[in-house]
Amino acid sequence: MSLDPTLAGSRPALPLWSRHRFIALILLSGMILQTGIWIRNFAVLLYVTDRTGGDPFAITFIAIAEYAPIFLFSFLGGTLADRWRPKKTMVWCDLLSALSVFLILGTLLLGSWQAVFFSTLVSSILSQISQPSAMKLFKLHLPEPQIPLALSMYQTMMALFMMGGPVLGTWVYVHWGIYTAIGLMGTAFVLSALVLSGIQGDAEPEGSRPLSELWAEMRSALGYVRTNRILRITGVCFLLAGLGMGLVNPLGIFVIIEKLGLPKEDLQWLTGVNGAAMLIGGGLTIALTRKAAPQRILFAGMTVSVLAIAAIGMSNTLAGVLTAQFFCGLVLPGIQMSINALMLSHTEEGYIGRVNGLLSPLFMGSIVATMSVSGWLKSMLPLSVLYYIAAFFFAAATLIMLPILRASREESRRQESSVRSTPS
Repeated sequence: MSLDPTLAGSRPALPLWSRHRFIALILLSGMILQTGIWIRNFAVLLYVTDRTGGDPFAITFIAIAEYAPIFLFSFLGGTLADRWRPKKTMVWCDLLSALSVFLILGTLLLGSWQAVFFSTLVSSILSQISQPSAMKLFKLHLPEPQIPLALSMYQTMMALFMMGGPVLGTWVYVHWGIYTAIGLMGTAFVLSALVLSGIQGDAEPEGSRPLSELWAEMRSALGYVRTNRILRITGVCFLLAGLGMGLVNPLGIFVIIEKLGLPKEDLQWLTGVNGAAMLIGGGLTIALTRKAAPQRILFAGMTVSVLAIAAIGMSNTLAGVLTAQFFCGLVLPGIQMSINALMLSHTEEGYIGRVNGLLSPLFMGSIVATMSVSGWLKSMLPLSVLYYIAAFFFAAATLIMLPILRASREESRRQESSVRSTPS
């Protein structure tokens, strides 16, 4: 394991990112990538809308290009990530993404506008290998107590781009057009690869393994998750939380129009409050990781989500809905950080890619499943009932994770007893 020597320095008051080269570089890489990705996402959306006159099929195909690889390549990508050196894998994924983007830009310049769909598809496929490799780097470079804090920093950075990314992407497209937007995306991938190259140390691959063993490695990962109680419970929480999240995600516009009787433009207040709350929640999560275990943060976040989602279903005022939405966004970074921290701390390094490749599609699949039927359910059930159903899913996930919380408390008591019994 390669740890930055500054971890043991004599200035603990400095923030973690300034004391640890790995965290500073991984955050910088993430900021560069998020800049390029948000510019691409909104530039492509606006370009396709302009080019097709708002054709729903063409616009839907953008989402398909972004999310389909998660189901088709996530497990395979995680398996490959477990075979290869994580830093080298991430650098090559960024470089290949940049190459594909510049090739697509050339195709666009030659007049084939449909190539913009591939700018999303190719980078989304490669990210299924790059993301689990990033998780392996967290495990490699950080001692376990610092992983939740580092993940919280990353989630806060993501929340910042959720607020500012749409504005940035729209501004670039309106002022500079699609060619510049795609060019900036390719440049972002190149810069990210250069930043990642500065990370010191890389995991050694566990020998050369033939491609024929790939399926056996996937089966091994399934068995590993089945025999790991924490990962099983985490997987069920992923599934139930995804079902609840997917059910209410498309319904915000109906809350504004039908429940509150306001114009559809007021949806911006709901999304704005959610983004601001996520940013604040990211900062709170960073502070809490120093004092509370991920299990406790996850349990508290899920409990607040149950109450907040139910409150949206009950409220008939804009102030009430915005307050409930604020609390939903406030706890989301803590939930995301805690789940990732639990996965990393209870997974052997050699299985991180495959476990991530199993759990991520479970979460996304459950979201897509309930999103696909939420419109149909909306035509049969009152809006409030749908929010109560979503709250029920979150409540079930909260109850299922109680054994993890009890185990955390018992472990804390054992550690305290051990410290007290140790002679000074």
